[in-house]
Formats: sequence, C-alpha cells, structure tokens
Amino acid sequence: MTYRVALQTILFKEIYRFLRIWPQTVLPPAVTTGLYFLIFGTVVGARIGEMGGFSYIDYIVPGVVLMSVITNSYMNVVSSFYSTKFQHNIEELLVAPVPDGVILAGYVGGGVMRGLVVGGVVLAISALFADFHPVHPWAVAAMLVLTATLFSLAGFLNAIFANSFDDISIVPNFVLTPLVYLGGVFYSIELLPDFWREASRFNPILYMINAFRYGFLGISDVPVELAFAMVGILILVLTLAALILLRRGTGLKT
Repeated sequence: MTYRVALQTILFKEIYRFLRIWPQTVLPPAVTTGLYFLIFGTVVGARIGEMGGFSYIDYIVPGVVLMSVITNSYMNVVSSFYSTKFQHNIEELLVAPVPDGVILAGYVGGGVMRGLVVGGVVLAISALFADFHPVHPWAVAAMLVLTATLFSLAGFLNAIFANSFDDISIVPNFVLTPLVYLGGVFYSIELLPDFWREASRFNPILYMINAFRYGFLGISDVPVELAFAMVGILILVLTLAALILLRRGTGLKT
C-alpha cells in the first residue's frame, strides 16, 4: 500500500506537471506537426508522388507521430528529474523508504504519458491531412508504448549524469535529433545508396519507425520481429542500468 501511494504521488506529479504547462509541452508539437504535414506532405509530397505504394503524406504520418513521441517522452523525464536534482528535492526521495524501482517507474510513467498524449494530438492533426486506417492496430499500440518507455528511460539516464542544464540538451540536439531524422521518417532506406542503406541499419530508431509504419500501412524496410526484439532488449538494459545507478547514488549524492 505504501509503495502504491508513493508511485501514484510521483506519477500524478509528473502528469500534472506537463499538463499544467500544456502551452509549452503539448501545443508546440501540434504546431510543428501541422507545418510538417503542410510543407512536406502537401506541397513537397505532391511533387514526390507515391512512396512504397502509398501517397507521400500517408507514408510520413507514422514517422512524424513517433518522432513526436520520442522527443517528448525523453524531454519530459530528463528535464523533470534533473530539476529535482538541481533543486535538491531528490534528497527527500533518497531518505524516504521508497524503492528505487518505484522512483524509476514514477518518472518513466510520466514520460510515457506525455509521449502518448502528444502522440495522440499529433495523430489527430494528421487525420486532417491524410486518410489512413491502421492495418495492424496491435503493432501501432505496442510500438507506441514501448518507444515512449525506452526514451523515457534514456532521458532518466541523461538526467542522472547531467551536471548542468546544458548537459540535458546535448544528447537531444546532437544525438537524438540526427538519429530520428536519419531513421526513415521522411523516406525509405531503399532509396539510399548501398553504403548508406547498410549504415542506416545500425540506427535503432529506424527499426522503431518501420515497425510503427508496419502497424499503419503494413510495410516495413526491416524485419518487424527484429524491431520489437531490439526495443525490448534495450528497455531491459536501460532499466537495469538506471536501477544500478540509483542504488549507487551516482550523480545524486553530494
């Protein structure tokens, strides 16, 4: 009972936090998405024509939705948990009889919820520009939750090692953003030269986007089973790493 109350408290605090400032957390992705669909989907897409047997705007919808989920789930956790460290509120959690797993689950749960909320908003906006019906709804739902969980964990680890507010922006700007844009959001890797096509296969985000696209359109540039297995393994690895670092107090105790 005590642990459940602790989990609910952390989770509700995280959810309330991003909903309270929705003009900063939910509205910007909605505006950005509308511009993506207007420019790339309508204007540029009309000249590109079909891709993978589908209209270009239908093709990019899954990638744009998942891109928003990745960015927002990551940023929610990294900014919130680092703020807790910076304001020394983390000390209250460390002295409280709350297991490390509960702390991790609360923050990651908040990141997942923000990712799902923003993903839902982006999906609703995409319905104004494209006409799509998920072929495999189970793949859409599963990859949506798994991806949000994975990048919430990644944001948590970033926050643990961050020593300044600048540190929480390095990974999103110089690692996450390039991997997302090179992950097949706006194109099929089959269009790339042999070298770059094979190099793209080392980008884990490519597998997530293609598995998500498979759920919507039924097509993928990579094996869908491999994509789900890879995400599951990465979630397990990051979860164990986060729990070990929390137990050791890495980056938390001064």
